Amino acid sequence: MTHPVTGIDHVLIMGEDLDAAEAQYRRLGFTLSSRGMHPPAKGTANHTIMLQHDYVELLGILQQTDLNRPRFEAVKRDGPGLHAVCCRIEDAEAAALTLSDLGISTEVPNSFERAVPLADGTTGRAAFSTLNFRKLDVPVGLLFMCQHKTPETVWLPDLMRHANTATGISALKAVCAAPSAEAGRFARFWKDASVTHFSGGASVTTGTQSARLDLMERTTLEQRYPADWINATARGGYAVLQISVLSMGQVLECLERAGINSRATAEGHAVAPELAGGVILEFV
Repeated sequence: MTHPVTGIDHVLIMGEDLDAAEAQYRRLGFTLSSRGMHPPAKGTANHTIMLQHDYVELLGILQQTDLNRPRFEAVKRDGPGLHAVCCRIEDAEAAALTLSDLGISTEVPNSFERAVPLADGTTGRAAFSTLNFRKLDVPVGLLFMCQHKTPETVWLPDLMRHANTATGISALKAVCAAPSAEAGRFARFWKDASVTHFSGGASVTTGTQSARLDLMERTTLEQRYPADWINATARGGYAVLQISVLSMGQVLECLERAGINSRATAEGHAVAPELAGGVILEFV
């Protein structure tokens, strides 16, 4: 049987103040979708930042419901930030069966849709089926899968052009007490995953044109980013979101126009979590 999970589809920056997150990411030079309202049972709304092969979702928890309880509780307990990663699949129902045969447990698939304003003035629909991995099996944050039934209304060309020249998610970085062991636990969730070990950490590749996971001991991450920045990220979530760009010069121009200070890093320039929805945002 073929493992159904082929990469990372998108990441979720979650919080209770969606207006604030929206304003921050527009100032950072991103093009955002109009606000999408999810069905009342989900109790959430979002903006998306569409990239070439993946995207960032700004998710606002508007009210607690049975369906969003894990996310609501995560934000209440651990603060806003990058709490969740969504994986690529073709078919949620089939994925649940195949993963079960592979010894990987999931929850029940959930299907929903939301309205999407289109460039010609009409309204389309974006339809999805999602499937959660069990929280107790996931080393960091929340992990689930998404079947895009209407990708043509999600990856809209006008939404994929950004003033900061962003093109994709390069990597996610998180603090782990035992990076090598946790990387091994993570690797089983993707078809083509591989693990590379380094001093104080481990990396997990997740597929073709898919973001990398870097799991690090706290001291290792502090060698790369300020400790107070790490402290300001969501506890138990991801501390760093790396975004690939075409032009670092245009990134810096966007930040300068917005009056946003950045910090030079070994790989690019980073912005403090207080200015990016609770995650260290690094342009590379």
